[in-house]
Amino acid sequence: MPEASIYSKSTPDYTAQYLPPADPTPLTQYLPEPLLRPTPPALPRVSEREVVKHYTRLSQENFSIDTNFYPLGSCTMKYNPKVNDWAAALPGFANLHPYQPEATVQGALQLMYDLGEALADLTGLAETSLQPAAGAHGELTGILMVRAYHTAHGQAEQRRIVLVPDSAHGTNPATATMAGYQVQEVRSNAQGLVDLEHLTELLNDQVAALMLTNPNTVGLFETNIRAIAQLVHAAGGLLYYDGANLNAIAGLARPGDMGFDVVHLNLHKTFSTPHGGGGPGCGPVVANAKLAPYLPRPRVVKTDTGYALDDEAPDAIGRIKGFYGNFGVMVRAYTYLMTLGIDGLRQSSEDAILNANYLRHLIQASYPPSHGQVPCMHEFVVSAQPQKKAGSSAYGIAKRLLDYGFHAPTVYWPAIVPEALMIEPTETETPETLRQFAQALIQIDHEIQQDPDFVNHAPHNLPVGRVDEAKAARSPQLTWQEEE
Repeated sequence: MPEASIYSKSTPDYTAQYLPPADPTPLTQYLPEPLLRPTPPALPRVSEREVVKHYTRLSQENFSIDTNFYPLGSCTMKYNPKVNDWAAALPGFANLHPYQPEATVQGALQLMYDLGEALADLTGLAETSLQPAAGAHGELTGILMVRAYHTAHGQAEQRRIVLVPDSAHGTNPATATMAGYQVQEVRSNAQGLVDLEHLTELLNDQVAALMLTNPNTVGLFETNIRAIAQLVHAAGGLLYYDGANLNAIAGLARPGDMGFDVVHLNLHKTFSTPHGGGGPGCGPVVANAKLAPYLPRPRVVKTDTGYALDDEAPDAIGRIKGFYGNFGVMVRAYTYLMTLGIDGLRQSSEDAILNANYLRHLIQASYPPSHGQVPCMHEFVVSAQPQKKAGSSAYGIAKRLLDYGFHAPTVYWPAIVPEALMIEPTETETPETLRQFAQALIQIDHEIQQDPDFVNHAPHNLPVGRVDEAKAARSPQLTWQEEE
């Protein structure tokens, strides 16, 4: 039964006796009269106990990484250790103000400097900016740096093309387009990797950069990455690393060693900071010596007397965010790195790879892997084509998984795999959880063979059933209306 709204629980004559009487001072002393509403807001009148029960129950109906298995491929819904939140809430960090003098925030500046150095070391590159507020924001920063580099070398007008694989994250072509580039798509070969022949055909003196993630979005390592880097650089282009999948190689391999010039990192994916909900994020950009001069300013630098913010960067693309980035997210990522150390980070990557291969093995008889039996990295893609032929779909499977207590994986992406289910278990899930999830998928396959329509109308056991998503997108209702 759906939870009633807090307004329907309201009792008009309820009075909270412990609240002091309202201040009789006319509000016009504080606000101009045109800004005052003529009548008081129709707020619900309920007891504190009823408020707590209501919102606690609602919170327990949410799927979250703290309560459920959340195998959302590529998005990496990774567990956030609570020690990270403890560190970010320390008064010396939480109570800072961005206008404080540098002498009073030396600890924060040192943390930012050390985090930037650690990220540069992990990626095999030279220098870091922590300013970008999210992965996509970091992408835009990196591509603007690419443009600044070509401008400095007199080729900005000539190099107007950015190459993007057909399996790329959607933010890649969006970022390149937003930066004013024309996007051309590079085909994948039968193995799910970049087609070197097609890449060679597309490379010329008009190409500014190739955007690439490694492992790619079907969960496979681009084994020809050094050949790719050589081809791009020989054509005068730059190689951009989408750091979404760094969780597979952190501590094991470095993009800089592969030939990448600039990298953006999703701290929520690899470094266990909060993800989603529209809250503050952090998408650092790390560059090699060739592109480091174009990183945003100010930069955190180490001086003879401590740490400082340096605005003296004549080639920088400028400031891309107010102040210096989302500091609370940086504290969380720094805590994660200091907790694990390089050995723990390496084990985290290895465990993510192990979990993904184990889970793929458990379900492969019912859900064929997208590109054969070659080992995957931290995530994998299977096709629900057999289930489609039996009368259901990847979409139906995703909705039915909710009835089993699991969030759905990513569906219908990457588009190069028909009826794609993209699954990423991450490193922190136990073998027991993976077996339970695999059994749920196998059971859903059995249900489809017997009664596909049952799966096509899932979920059946949740407060809200199947909704009309097309109508919700085209005719959204953004204000609450109490049902009659």
